Amino acid sequence: MKEIQAALFALQDEQFRAFNARLLPTVSGEQIIGVRTPKLRALAKSLAGSELAERFLRELPHAYFEENGLHAFLLERIADFNRCLAEVERFLPYIDNWATCDCMAPRALARRPQELEAKAQEWIASSRTYTVRYGIGTLLRYFLDERFCVAHLELVAGVRSDEYYVNMMIAWYFATALAKQWQAALPILQECRLARWAHNKTIQKAIESDRIAKEQKEILRALKIR
Repeated sequence: MKEIQAALFALQDEQFRAFNARLLPTVSGEQIIGVRTPKLRALAKSLAGSELAERFLRELPHAYFEENGLHAFLLERIADFNRCLAEVERFLPYIDNWATCDCMAPRALARRPQELEAKAQEWIASSRTYTVRYGIGTLLRYFLDERFCVAHLELVAGVRSDEYYVNMMIAWYFATALAKQWQAALPILQECRLARWAHNKTIQKAIESDRIAKEQKEILRALKIR
C-alpha cells in the first residue's frame, strides 16, 4: 500500500526509529520507519472507515512494523463485535513482536465477555508465540477484576513455552493477579506451579509494583526459587 507507506514515512522520526529498534529485537531495523504512537493513532483515526483503510486491512502481511501498528489501531476502531473479532483473528498470525501484540485492545471485544473468554482460551492453546501472548494478555486486561475466575489462573499456570515473550507475559499476568487477586494468586507461587523463570520473574515484577503492600512483598521474597 504505497499511499499508507507514504503517509507513515511523512511522520518519520529518525531518533525514535533508532530507539524503537533497540526495543524490538524480533524486528529487522529495515522494517522500522520510526513513527511515534500518538501520531500512529491519529493516522488510524483519520483513516478509519475509509476505502483506503479497508483495502489496507485486507493486505497482509505488511512490510513495516508501523503498518502492523496502524493495522492494530484500525481494528480498535471497529465497533461491531463479530467483525472486530474476525479481523483480530485474521491478523494474529502476522504479529511478529511484543509491541504490536500488546497495543491492540479493541473495546468492541469487551462487549461480549463470555465469547471473548472462550477465544482467549483458544489463543492460549495456539502454537504461535504472539497468539499465546495475546490470549494471556486478554485475560490480564479484561478478566482480573469483576470477571475474574480462578480457572484462568490455572490455565495460564499450565502454559509451558521456551519463548521469552510468552514467559514474560505469564509473569506480567501473575504479577498483576497478585495485585488484584492476592488470595487466589498466591497459592500458585507457594506451590511452585510456574516454570522457574516465570516464577522468579513474577516475584520480581510484583516486588517492583506500587500495588503490592510491603508485607506482601516480604512473603514473595521468601518464595523466590534459588
